[in-house]
Amino acid sequence: MTTQQPSSPDTSSRTPRVAIVTGASGGIGRAVATRLADDGMTVVAHFSGNRDRAADVVAEITHRGGSAIALGGDIADENAMADLFAEAAARFGGLDVVVHTAGIMPLAPIAEMDLETFDRVQRVNVRGTFIIDQLAARELRPGRAIINFSTSVTRLQMPGYGAYAASKGAVESLTLILARELRGRDVTVNAVAPGPTATPLFFDGKSTEAVEHIASLNPMQRLGTPEDIAEVTAFLAGPGRWVNGQVLYANGGAA
Repeated sequence: MTTQQPSSPDTSSRTPRVAIVTGASGGIGRAVATRLADDGMTVVAHFSGNRDRAADVVAEITHRGGSAIALGGDIADENAMADLFAEAAARFGGLDVVVHTAGIMPLAPIAEMDLETFDRVQRVNVRGTFIIDQLAARELRPGRAIINFSTSVTRLQMPGYGAYAASKGAVESLTLILARELRGRDVTVNAVAPGPTATPLFFDGKSTEAVEHIASLNPMQRLGTPEDIAEVTAFLAGPGRWVNGQVLYANGGAA
């Protein structure tokens, strides 16, 4: 009796691989985009509202010898994202990796958050993830990877993060179910759940004392960096083929 060996990406005839990184104009998204480019991938750097920062990401990648373009669009608009995926595939001949970092994080106690803000968080973080995952599931070539972004707050349960944590709980469920729905496709689906990470999104509205306190909560006694998160993402996008249907908590041991 012979046992069929698991397949691995055929990089000999499909180089470079093509990766879409949503939210690439943000702190973690930028680090992920440049890290994947360093691994030899052609990067489609998605942006929602900040074209200039996305252009900076592309310029950085090309300066380092990589290949990248910037494409924009509302992450929760199915037509805009379908156009983005279609343009990326048409330009580069196919798609291999989708990393979905885009999201928003308005904070307020549950008793005080207005429903308009709550709905906006769910639209961007949940609907946006559903749309990106749906397109990725339809378009990715075999032997490739979908990587969503959750948060360690789903475990830390910090006050003020109710709406955000609720949206990321949904992201985790979508991730684990999609991994099983893609049975037989040789496409991995995982989520990265960063802990507090030194990005503008994290620092917004926090005092120095609050930042120092949060940084002290994990055994490493520091905030994560975007590069820390990018390393985990690059593993899932490349050599981590036997990791599938998982949520990887990248938080320095906070929970």
